[in-house]
Amino acid sequence: MGRNLLKAAFLTLLSALTWCSEGARVYAKSPYDHTFSQHIWDGIESFGSDKSIKETEKLINNVKVFYNPIAEQINLSFKLAKSSGVSIKVMDALGNEILQLMNGNLDSGIQNLSFEHGGKLTTGFYFVRVVAGSETVVKRFSIR
Repeated sequence: MGRNLLKAAFLTLLSALTWCSEGARVYAKSPYDHTFSQHIWDGIESFGSDKSIKETEKLINNVKVFYNPIAEQINLSFKLAKSSGVSIKVMDALGNEILQLMNGNLDSGIQNLSFEHGGKLTTGFYFVRVVAGSETVVKRFSIR
C-alpha cells in the first residue's frame, strides 16, 4: 500500500511539473502580459509573432512509402508546400547512405515518385530520407 501511495505521489508531482513547464512557455514573452489566457484558448502558441499560419506550414507533408514491404520499386508520395530543391536518399539502419534516389528541384503540389533500386538493397529494413529546404522527413520501409 505504501508503494502505491508513493507511485501516486510521484505521478502527481510529475503531472504538476509537466503542467508548469508548459505554463512557462506561455509566460515566455512577459510574466506581466495578462492576455496569455486568451491566447491559450485561441490556440496561439507564439507571442509577438507576425507570421501567418501559411508561413509556419511545413514544407513537406504526408510522406508515404508504399507498398511496404517493397519488392523492386520504391514508391514515394508526399505534398510539397512550395517549389523547392529536394534530396531523397535511402539509408541503412546505421545511417549509412545506400542510394541517392533524387537530388533536384520539384514544383509545389502532390508528388508521386517511383524509383528502381536495381537489386542494390538486400532483404531487411531501410529508411528513406526526404530533405526539402531545412526540413527532413524519415520513413522506415522493408525489402522482401
